Amino acid sequence: MYYSGQMLTKRRQSPIAALPKPRRKPIAQAAQHLIATRQEMPAAKERKGDRNESQTVLRACEVLKTFHTLGEELNLAQVIERTGLPKTTVFRLLRTLIHGGLLERAGSGVYRNRFGPVTARPFRIGFAAQGDSDFCREVIKSMEVAAAREHVHLITVNNRYSAREALRNADLLIKEQVDLVIEYQTYERIAPIISSKFLEASTPVIAIEVPHPGATYFGANNYKAGIIGGKALGRWTRDNWGGKVDQLILLELPIAGSLLELRITGFVDGLRAELPQIASAPVAHLNGRGNFEEVLEVLRQFLRRAPAKRTLVGAVNDVCALAALRAFDEIGGRHLCAVMGQNAIPDARAELRRPGTSLVGTVAYFPERYGDEIMALALQILQKKSPPSTAFVKHQLITARNVDLLYPLDNRDIKIGFPAPRIRTAI
Repeated sequence: MYYSGQMLTKRRQSPIAALPKPRRKPIAQAAQHLIATRQEMPAAKERKGDRNESQTVLRACEVLKTFHTLGEELNLAQVIERTGLPKTTVFRLLRTLIHGGLLERAGSGVYRNRFGPVTARPFRIGFAAQGDSDFCREVIKSMEVAAAREHVHLITVNNRYSAREALRNADLLIKEQVDLVIEYQTYERIAPIISSKFLEASTPVIAIEVPHPGATYFGANNYKAGIIGGKALGRWTRDNWGGKVDQLILLELPIAGSLLELRITGFVDGLRAELPQIASAPVAHLNGRGNFEEVLEVLRQFLRRAPAKRTLVGAVNDVCALAALRAFDEIGGRHLCAVMGQNAIPDARAELRRPGTSLVGTVAYFPERYGDEIMALALQILQKKSPPSTAFVKHQLITARNVDLLYPLDNRDIKIGFPAPRIRTAI
């Protein structure tokens, strides 16, 4: 049988050859996208030279590094943005790290760090402490504990209640190239100079107790603390003395500036709210600067000039309050005074436990909590978040009735009485 050439060709054509050729353009585009994605990935993800390295583990490390602090919470989109890894990879690694106990779910699509920061270099924070008072030592101790927990390198210097030392320490911390400074110094007049130094060095500042221009403020709500103390002393006077008062002594600290004056202003306003007749009583303004002995001498001189009377004492801090108690005790006039302190330092708490004390109370600032709150504020600043410009501590009145409830771990073996002369006035 005869077949034409055309017919023969058609019969011998392969069925596979008859299929349409695949389009190669999408494959090329996919390859280009893969190359571009790899080029955008951090260098840590490109290391393939060592066969002993696991790329999965390296990527898990990159995910952990996105969490800068213990307890920090990030959503899936934030982790993807910080790592540059694909969404599916990040999601899978997050689930694995949760099962491994390094992360935990904080909500729908939100993850919390349980492990701590994994960074190449810890933050370096400079801390210029005020001095060596009981209050300052509590602040320093709490700062050291918080820094260790957050894996922060804390560089501590001591201002020693000296304006000159505070300025020298500011220069020292700038030379150390710290990432942030926590400034705790007493003198309002040098605050603009210190702020200017750190501003020129582009170093953010948190100022404790005394405001510094441009710095985040952390510390007492001085007016509120004064109000708490003034109202409490007014109520005590009304209940125990029938509201009869012969004079009012205000122990102040002018070197700390106008903000600390609000503590005394609040005290007077609180006292008048509970005891309106106090407005007609004579008022003595005394300088509470210095250590216990220096304040005591100021009070001794005052009491030599003025006869002993029923006296209310509003003190800017506990050292001044304890000095007032000693001064009246020396002239046998303990029953003629009623004193309100500020800060709730250990010696004041011990005095509240003393039977028959004339220390009506003291307003607590809880310096043992400063470290946690200040460190959280510092990390917000360093992580470029939006911290508040002002952060106030919480205050509470401490009296003989509640001192053991709020401070049950105080050493009950300490000597109850007046403090040693070394104790200095703290803000």
